[in-house]
Parts: sequence; structure tokens; C-alpha cells
Amino acid sequence: MKLNLLPVIMAGGSGTRLWPLSRALYPKQFLVLEGNQSLFQQAHLRLQALVADDIEVASPCVVGNEEHRFLVLDQLREVKGEPSSLLLEPVGRNTAPAVALAALQAMVGDSDPILVVTPADQTVVNQAAYTAALQAAVRCAAEGDIVILGITPDRPETGFGYIRVGDAAADGARGVEAFVEKPDLATAQRYLDEGCYYWNSGMFVMRASRWLAALGHFRPDIAKATQQAFDVRTTDASFVRPGKAEFAAVPSESVDYAVMEQCPTHPESGFKVRMVPLDAGWSDLGAWDAVWQVLPHDENGNAQQGDALIQDSHNTLVHANSRLVAAVGLDNVVVVETPDAVLVADRSRSQDVKKIVSKLSEHERTEGSLHRRVHRPWGWYDSIDAGARFQVKRIMVKPKASLSLQMHHHRAEHWIVVSGTAEVTVGDKVVLLSENQSTYIPLGTVHRLINPGTIPLEIIEVQSGSYLGEDDIVRFQDNYGRSA
Repeated sequence: MKLNLLPVIMAGGSGTRLWPLSRALYPKQFLVLEGNQSLFQQAHLRLQALVADDIEVASPCVVGNEEHRFLVLDQLREVKGEPSSLLLEPVGRNTAPAVALAALQAMVGDSDPILVVTPADQTVVNQAAYTAALQAAVRCAAEGDIVILGITPDRPETGFGYIRVGDAAADGARGVEAFVEKPDLATAQRYLDEGCYYWNSGMFVMRASRWLAALGHFRPDIAKATQQAFDVRTTDASFVRPGKAEFAAVPSESVDYAVMEQCPTHPESGFKVRMVPLDAGWSDLGAWDAVWQVLPHDENGNAQQGDALIQDSHNTLVHANSRLVAAVGLDNVVVVETPDAVLVADRSRSQDVKKIVSKLSEHERTEGSLHRRVHRPWGWYDSIDAGARFQVKRIMVKPKASLSLQMHHHRAEHWIVVSGTAEVTVGDKVVLLSENQSTYIPLGTVHRLINPGTIPLEIIEVQSGSYLGEDDIVRFQDNYGRSA
């Protein structure tokens, strides 16, 4: 009889320490940092590869938030995937309630699969070692244990929590004796020397019912409140939305604090945590220093992405996103360039980038949440120029996609088709425009842009008027649930 495995991908993080590439509305899990797949796509494909003679792998359950829902769908479809469900948290309540939502969703229809829970923003170098370790963890979890993946440490790392384990059993899993907070450097070195400490990966495996039982035992308040929010959920295709007010009332707590750390200290509870070692070139990419560590280096320890030239520098990362970036005479520095922001930081201080994001929020600057290129369900727009009473955007509409039927109170628009075919509604007229053709949308006129073709549509939009904010829009019809 096959073991039924449900991947659960936690995709709700904000990735503030990878600013300026990571933004609140386009966080690090959706970034392509190397190769041609995002971290989220890599996580999905790794989990689908867990199939074996005795293991059946379902489509993933993704836990995220409302703003990222179409990003999740688009990125899964790019790698020929579809979610079994997309749980949309109305507010962040940390990982314990998020996993509880996934477990409740997994048990709809009286099933009780084994959940493999993983963050969406990690990297793994050795797929074969990852697959073998996760398959071993799945088989352990089938016996009723909660299984965590422990990363074999290769340095005295102060940025991770640790797991202290006992001797290995015949199946290779080890009993967890304690979870340990992030240590100082001397303590981390001792952990490395003793050999019975592993990094806490944040990946764990257990049956859905087992997680709910453990949460109900150690934190019945979280279990009850999450159940109440789930009971009043709404469902729209693969989107599952728990009750907003009910979920906001759920206590915020991590998986580790709520359950994992409680199990070894309360053995009488009957909830046992075991650890399967993972030695697969794992990284959580928590900051730019971690990105530097996983990228290929030249003979001087430099790593680069994009159009970069590095001269007389050592152990430096240059990430160029939209133009040539040249670096001369740098040591242990991070340089990250995007169209609207540049970061220069001491590589050892890369954890502090989140403080810049906090300052952006304090000053109500959009660079903390948005890129210049803003992704929408129908495609994207890029604000390429602006001045007094005008703004110029480059707009891409995906094949067969449509913007809302809308109107603006304060601006008129000129549209010029650069490539593809546009179906344009202006008032009571509908016209087809091809490359090099244009149209004018007078202020206050109801209009719509559709791509009826099979290739992306690109247009240049010139806005003019007294107010050009994105909130000057009245939607009458919308395919994405955004109309008034």
C-alpha cells in the first residue's frame, strides 16, 4: 500500500534581508537568483521528485497571502504544476496556524496524508541526497512520529537554531533531545566539535492528524481558533480563504515554539520528534551573504549575476539587474542593483538590510514594497518615465488575458502597440490594433485592454492629467475579483 504524501509549501514570507531584489509584493521566494527557476519553483519540483514505489505525491498545498495568489499560480504553471489548494492567510499568524490550516485542508474528505512541510525560499545542491532524506522521513512519519530534517553543519553558524540529537536508530533517524536557540560563535564551534548538533532546517514531516493532535495538546488555543477560522472558509477554484476576523484572532506562534520544542521536554505527552540528517548543500538564503556562499566564485572569491565587471576585488558579490555594474577594489562587499534602487553593504552586515526596509516603511516610500516593474494577474507594467502631469509605462498583457473594464477621473491615456495584437474598448467602440498602431482614451471614458492573441501583447502607455496615482481607477468588470 502506497503512502500518500501531500507537499505543503510555505510561501508567505517577505524576504526583507534580500532587498532591493526582494520586495513585499514580490518577495524572495519568487525570485530567480540563479538559473531559470525561482526558489518557489525549485521547492515544488524537489517535492514532486519524492515519488517512489511506496510513495505517491499529490499536487502541492501552498500557504500564502492574497497579494501573491496569482504569482503562485503563474509560477506553478510555468513548470507545468497546479496546486491542490492555495490557502490564503488574511493576516500573518506565523507558521503554527499556517501548518494547522494545511492539515485541516488535507483532511477534507476523510483523508489523512503525510505532510511534507517546507519553506519556499531554500536551495539544495544535491537533489539525490535531498530525495533520499525526505523519503526516509516520510517512512518514519508513517509510523506516527513527527520528523524534522536536520542540516549537517559545516561551519560554526550563529544565524541558525540547532537540534541536539541522540544515537541513530536502524532506519537512520535520530531521537531529538532538545531544540537550541541561535548560539554565539564559541558555542556554535562547540556544537560543531561535539557532532550531535544539527541546524534546524524548518522542514518537517508528519501525518496531518498527528500535527493537529500535537497542536491541540500543547496549544489548544491555537488549534481551536484555527479550526474556527477554517470552518467559515470560502472557496473559489483552488483558492481557500479562512474567515478573516476569525483568523485574525488566532494567536501568532511558530511551529518550533508551539509544538516542536515542547515534545522532547514533555515525553509523557506521547508526541515524539525524530530527526533525519540532510547533507545536500542546503541554504536558507536568509541574507545576501548566504547568496554569495551558494553562487559560483572566481579565483578571488567574487560572485556575480547579470552584467557585472569586477576588478581587484575579493569575496564580493555584484548582482546587476538592469544595467552594467562595475566594481573596483572591493573586499567583502555586496552590491545589488535594480532599476529603482542600489544596495551597497559590508557582506558581514547583510543581515542588517532589513533595517533599511524598516526605514523605507517609516518614510512611506514605495521601494520597500514595489519594484518599478509591478506584476499583475494579467501581466505587468513598468513605469519608465514620469514628470509634472505625465507618466510613461511599458505594459505587457499575457495571451488571452484582460485588464478590467475601467475609467479614470483625472487622467487621459495614449496607447501605442509595440508587439502583438490589442483588442481595445473605448466607450461603445471596440477596435483591433496591431504593431505601430495607437489609440487615445479621453478622461472619464470607460475602456478596456484585452490580448486576444497567443503571444504577449506589449504597449507603451502615456498618461496625462492632474493626478496619476494607481488609486484613480473605477472598475466595472474584472476577471480577478477586483471590481467595486
